[in-house]
Amino acid sequence: MEIELRSGCPINLTMEVLGDRWSLIIIRDIMFGNRRHFRDLLNHSEEGIASNILAARLKRLLSLGFISKRDDPSHSQKAIYSLTEPAIQLVPLFAMIGAWGRRHLPVSEDLSIRAELLEEGGQPLWNEFMEDLRQIHIVDPIGGANGTVTSPVLARLTAAFLEVRGRMAAGAA
Repeated sequence: MEIELRSGCPINLTMEVLGDRWSLIIIRDIMFGNRRHFRDLLNHSEEGIASNILAARLKRLLSLGFISKRDDPSHSQKAIYSLTEPAIQLVPLFAMIGAWGRRHLPVSEDLSIRAELLEEGGQPLWNEFMEDLRQIHIVDPIGGANGTVTSPVLARLTAAFLEVRGRMAAGAA
C-alpha cells in the first residue's frame, strides 16, 4: 500500500487513502448497490463519475487492497470487483458519515433511508451487514456478483430505498 506519509496521525493517514472525491463513493456503490462491474459503476453512479476517473480510482483501490478484481466467468471481457476485508470494515464509518449527513445536510429522503436504518440498527446491524458482505465479496464473489448469494441486510436496505423512491415518484405524479 503506497500512501503519502505526512505524519503518523491515523486521521491523516486515513484521509490520504480515502480522502479523494471518489474513493468512498465507489466503495459505497459496490457495498450498497452491489455494483460489481465497471459499466454498472459508471452508468449507475448518482454523482456521474467520468470513465477515466472511475478507471483511475479502481486501479488505486486495487493497489491499496480495498477491492479485488477477477475475471467474470459469464463474460470474457468483464471483470468483477469485490470488497476486501479493509473495505468491509468501513461499514461503521459509512453509518456514521450517513448519520452525520442526515443531521446536518439537506439530504433526500430516498438516498438517506439506508443511512437512517444503519444508524437505528447500530453495531449489531453493522456486524450482520459486514458478515453478509464477507459472504458475497470474499467467500463467494462470483455468486455475490450474479445474485445467487445475497445479503439479507442489503436486501432490507434496498427494499426500504425502493419503497421511499416509489412513494416519492407516486407523489410527484
